[in-house]
Amino acid sequence: MALSPAQVRHIAKLARLEISDAEVEKYARELSAILDYVEKLKEVKTEGVEPTAQVTGQANVFRSDVIEDKGITTDALLATSPLPIVEQQIETASAHG
Repeated sequence: MALSPAQVRHIAKLARLEISDAEVEKYARELSAILDYVEKLKEVKTEGVEPTAQVTGQANVFRSDVIEDKGITTDALLATSPLPIVEQQIETASAHG
């Protein structure tokens, strides 16, 4: 699967990265190679293989989930975004894109 320059620029925008035209070409090749590898992994025969999340034997350490009021408002959080705010949401892509 080959990513187009427009797709690479869109990914960069979502990640808030500024990239040059040369980097667009480089990342298009690299990201396309990664996607091709993921497609190749889909060919691996996994029938009868027990699902597992990890193989080290380590266990999660949990803490109490406590809500703390830090006095931060939704407006204050949204104001930290360099992207436009539309209807209390951060706009990450063009409506026409």
